[in-house]
Amino acid sequence: MSPINLAIVGVGKIVRDQHLPAVAKNSDYKLIAAASRHGTVDGIDNFKSIDEMLAAVPAIDAVSLCMPPQYRYEAAEKALSAGKHVFLEKPPGATLSEVADLEALAAAKGVSLFASWHSRYAPAVEAARSFLAGTTISSMQVIWKEDVRHWHPNQDWIWQAGGLGVFDPGINALSIVTHILPRPVFITAATLEFPENRDAPIAASITFSDARGLDLKADFDWRQTGKQSWDIVADTEAGEMVLSEGGAKLSIDGKLVHEEPEQEYPMLYKRFAEIVKAGKSDVDLAPLRHVADAFMLGRRKFVEAFHD
Repeated sequence: MSPINLAIVGVGKIVRDQHLPAVAKNSDYKLIAAASRHGTVDGIDNFKSIDEMLAAVPAIDAVSLCMPPQYRYEAAEKALSAGKHVFLEKPPGATLSEVADLEALAAAKGVSLFASWHSRYAPAVEAARSFLAGTTISSMQVIWKEDVRHWHPNQDWIWQAGGLGVFDPGINALSIVTHILPRPVFITAATLEFPENRDAPIAASITFSDARGLDLKADFDWRQTGKQSWDIVADTEAGEMVLSEGGAKLSIDGKLVHEEPEQEYPMLYKRFAEIVKAGKSDVDLAPLRHVADAFMLGRRKFVEAFHD
């Protein structure tokens, strides 16, 4: 099969750090174009908008959309309508409804839509899922705390409505939790902390349960300094499970049992190629649904203004 002619829209830090290296190492793809208001990619055709790119390069088979979620629906709708397969960076959209509409459009056009959740492909996530499938879980705690000034400096869009605020990293934790737990969970209570000068939360405390009364708590915070925390801890009949460093390491009762080099984005592009070849879509909205539920059910607490 010929390589998939790929285009990327939104050439920013995540594209340079993750997407471009992953695509370059995958023989299933040939990167032929990019569209971005500010960035360019060497060695290929570059455009200022997706409209210009789609009109000028009909050979494009698939498009990776890497702009902020508030602007992703319009670009995805254009690409799908043009008969292109679409890869959506996380979160797949600003609302559940728009992603559902894109999924229906992809089906109508006979092309693939991929809602990518890179943290699910962290090295130890599958091992954690297998471990939890073989035991009984009594409780789980998610600690996802990082420094927004380090990871998102001067990015105003992330503080705007639809930008998700602390749920931009928090949804990574939710993507792992919804993948490794043997049963679906639902939110029972939430407190969202909003800076006085922002439209998105800087912190969130959430409790979940499932049909069997699981005790699950999640704490997300963007004010962490020093060591960053991306950990999921579960008390089980088989011992304490710690999935640490964003899913990179798995320990049971203090003993490291799984650790491998990080390959999240290479695995995402491998999966995208698989669904394109199979003629199907992969659109799991569980992580985004939990974010929506937190906004619906959550109590708002206003805190001091935040400044970069």
